[in-house]
Amino acid sequence: MSSSPLSKKRRVSGSEPPTGSSRAPAPAVSPSVTPANGMAKNGAEAEIDEGLYSRQLYVLGHEAMKRMQTSNVLVSGLRGLGVEVAKNLVLGGVKSVTLHDPHPAAWADLASQFYLREEDVGRSRAEATLPRLAELNSYVAVSSTREPLSQELLGTFQVVVLTNSPLEEQLWVGDFCHSHGIKLVVADTRGLFGQLFCDFGDDMVVTDPNGEQPLSAMVSMVTKGCPGEVTCLDEARHGFETGDFVTFTEVEGMEELNRCGPVEIRVLGPYTFSIGDTSGYGDYVRGGIVTQVKMPKHIHFKRLRDALAEPEMMVTDFGKAERPSMLHWAWQGLHRFLRQHGRAPRPRHQGDAAEVVALTKEVAAGAELDEELVRELAFQATGDLAPVNAFIGGLAAQEVMKAVSGKFTPITQWLYFDALECLPEENRDTLLTEEQCRPRNSRYDGQIAVFGAELQAKLGAQKYFVVGAGAIGCELLKNFAMVGLGCGPEGSVTVTDMDTIEKSNLNRQFLFRPWDVTKLKSERAAAAAREMNPALRVSSRTDRVGPDTERVYDDDFFEGLDGVANALDNVDARLYMDRRCVYYRKPLLESGTLGTKGNVQVVIPFLSESYSSSQDPPEKAIPICTLKNFPNAIEHTLQWARDEFEGLFKQPAENVNQYLMDPKFLERTLRLAGTQPLEVLEAVQRSLVSDRPRAWPDCVAWACRHWHRQYSNNIRQLLHNFPPGQKTNSGTLFWSGPKRCPHPLVFDPDNPLHPPPVVAAANLFAQSYGIAGSRDRAAVAELLRHVRVPPFAPKAGVRIHVSDQELQSASAALDDGRLEELKASLPSPEELPGFRMFPIDFEKDDDTNFHMDFIVAASNLRAENYDIPPADRHKYYEVEWTLWDRFEVQGLQPDGQEMTLRQFLAYFKKEHRLEITMLSQGVSMLYSFFMPAAKLRERHDQPMTEIVTRVSKKKLGRHVKALVFELCCNDDSDADIEVPYVRYT
Repeated sequence: MSSSPLSKKRRVSGSEPPTGSSRAPAPAVSPSVTPANGMAKNGAEAEIDEGLYSRQLYVLGHEAMKRMQTSNVLVSGLRGLGVEVAKNLVLGGVKSVTLHDPHPAAWADLASQFYLREEDVGRSRAEATLPRLAELNSYVAVSSTREPLSQELLGTFQVVVLTNSPLEEQLWVGDFCHSHGIKLVVADTRGLFGQLFCDFGDDMVVTDPNGEQPLSAMVSMVTKGCPGEVTCLDEARHGFETGDFVTFTEVEGMEELNRCGPVEIRVLGPYTFSIGDTSGYGDYVRGGIVTQVKMPKHIHFKRLRDALAEPEMMVTDFGKAERPSMLHWAWQGLHRFLRQHGRAPRPRHQGDAAEVVALTKEVAAGAELDEELVRELAFQATGDLAPVNAFIGGLAAQEVMKAVSGKFTPITQWLYFDALECLPEENRDTLLTEEQCRPRNSRYDGQIAVFGAELQAKLGAQKYFVVGAGAIGCELLKNFAMVGLGCGPEGSVTVTDMDTIEKSNLNRQFLFRPWDVTKLKSERAAAAAREMNPALRVSSRTDRVGPDTERVYDDDFFEGLDGVANALDNVDARLYMDRRCVYYRKPLLESGTLGTKGNVQVVIPFLSESYSSSQDPPEKAIPICTLKNFPNAIEHTLQWARDEFEGLFKQPAENVNQYLMDPKFLERTLRLAGTQPLEVLEAVQRSLVSDRPRAWPDCVAWACRHWHRQYSNNIRQLLHNFPPGQKTNSGTLFWSGPKRCPHPLVFDPDNPLHPPPVVAAANLFAQSYGIAGSRDRAAVAELLRHVRVPPFAPKAGVRIHVSDQELQSASAALDDGRLEELKASLPSPEELPGFRMFPIDFEKDDDTNFHMDFIVAASNLRAENYDIPPADRHKYYEVEWTLWDRFEVQGLQPDGQEMTLRQFLAYFKKEHRLEITMLSQGVSMLYSFFMPAAKLRERHDQPMTEIVTRVSKKKLGRHVKALVFELCCNDDSDADIEVPYVRYT
């Protein structure tokens, strides 16, 4: 049985309807739909591949992801906008995506449809696009249909997405979808303009409006009264808002609060809020944690026909607050033109634009109109820009994910976007004429229609440097290929990235495929972008940008560039590239993402500030003493675990290698401030002498002793210094407020939660010495049985600092005798010819390297020491129990008595954080939460075998060595757990 937090799969029922919908699951896809090859993985049941979806799970969570994996989506319209939506949905992991587009691919589609090739012109857009989309994710069934849109076809989907669709089609589809509980997203782009509409039904239930982690704070006082007032510790503002709902735990005295459901609050100040009537509660004594609770939110959507007449709009740019209503009318005027003429207005054609303005005035019915804005929409009606499609397509796919997952607040209901700042500010009518913008039978005609042929030629001659080929880098390269940047005879694009492709990258770095794993990102990204536009003059490099590569990226390199686009994942590299661009006076495009958040900064020499000109405020650091001895939140144990990783598997190895290679290492170390010389030399001495392993069993023994030192011995020493009942000079309990009283853990090799962290630590320790490790947990368990752990007794005179101020004011005097003793004990470099260690850089994206395994286990064991609720693996991964798991329970207690039912239930609650709701043996029901109270009281204190014999009315024969129980249970989040088995001996 695997009970560690490292289980990589979760089984998902395929029959769950989407959030906010009472519809039955979608029936089978229409017979005319042709399934893609290799999609058989997505049948009635699907699995969440945590290795693939790890970053997305961090944002969405498992429940939202499960709902996505039961959703069938139709995407109609496969031009540039439609393929962006489909691409994002396939990567996101819905159950199926069906492509609908009855039209053949045209030359103009190549402006932004990155999955069409020149040889596809004349073929069905959907069928030509299908195989390339299907490659993105083998867990998603991608198919296409030639059927015209009909009620029969639409009825098989949970969500319908219409792109580049005529208004008449939008209206009847909107009517049908709204009346049948089908979510609808309508999206369109015209040059620099974008439009988005959402209808998710009469009663859309949003389970988590913002996706942020629930806030929590420590309570210092609760008053009795109506209302009662809660005061939080003044370490940090509580962050709550009036109208939030909260729950309480660990309150002493006024314990009624611990049993309350979510209560609404009214904020009184940064550290106080009121909660209603507490006058009938007991007197508050101390302690308590208050936690924000996400309450379901109900949203009513109008059908498209009604929302067209009475629009509700989301304003995205308050500098253009009046534009959405203008564009709402203008888009309807444009649709009238399209219906009357069967074509879009011609680029920069004054007559066509005037007619669109006149039609829009009819729609606006006398309201004041920005005619210049309407005219610009008409001028750009044939425009097809890949970056705008990427933006609107990303939003549309995100709204689909909201619709099926119930997570995050959706757009209600219209969103209009324009990027007219991209046009020339002066002499626009001179630079952008009808002649400049006419079609030229070029793949860039959609762009020429907006910016003119002259700018297109300039784009082709650009020389750009893309730094990073991750998620943002892939999008940049795709857009550069589509817009023709660096595609002329004088142009070029250089991309650099030193990393190789890992499985978890495939979920968001869409230029890569499963067969690219372990290959270089920059090389594969360049090749994929070149397939999208063979004219792209792109080259790849693998050199990290930094001072050590300035001989590569030298004066000639930078002076030959027209600009730089950053796609980096750390601030230091961004600052370095910013300095280089400022020095060489080059434009810099800076961007970054974090979950659902993103930012873009455009740096133009002599026009804007640089990236380094402003900095985010520093994050509040966790006090050192809090990390070392007094954690009270999972964030503290997580940071402690990260520090553990660096201090065990990276820093010692680096110091050892410096000691062996640098004759002046000792001299430099002794000049370090404070106690650092002692700490560094002790780490080197341990690595080379006392802790140095010779073989794999030594690594297991080290990991076992380290487990005892951190989770038992150090805690026992802490409690020796500060016993649980100790009071401060002021008479208050030392272990109160933010200080949680810990308890030591007792290592048990038979406890399924204890060996996994030892396995991870032993493998990492072995790796740092170049010793082969092992994943065989049974073999590790056997080695652990032979490990001798030295006995421990707390020592007198050990000083433990209780605050950072005390730590800083403590004497930093070094024990010269101890330093000399350490220096004498070190083997000389000459005694270790050829020996070196292997520092381990933390890598979160590889789920097989034991890095996250160690972080999760170390953090959660530390949390168990301090009775802090553990986190899943996304603030790690979740511990997952499935029907394939087995629990081994030893029924005989240390006192020689057999386990009672009460003890059996408590064991699962304590050891596995599972609350048993039903327990059976064969056809006999031994326990259930709905049993009569009298029967429960009778059975609670009976031994388990006695209950079995009484209920089954059969005696157990001597041959029976174990009983097999079946159980149903809930975890801490009240999620139902599939039925695992218990072997009771």
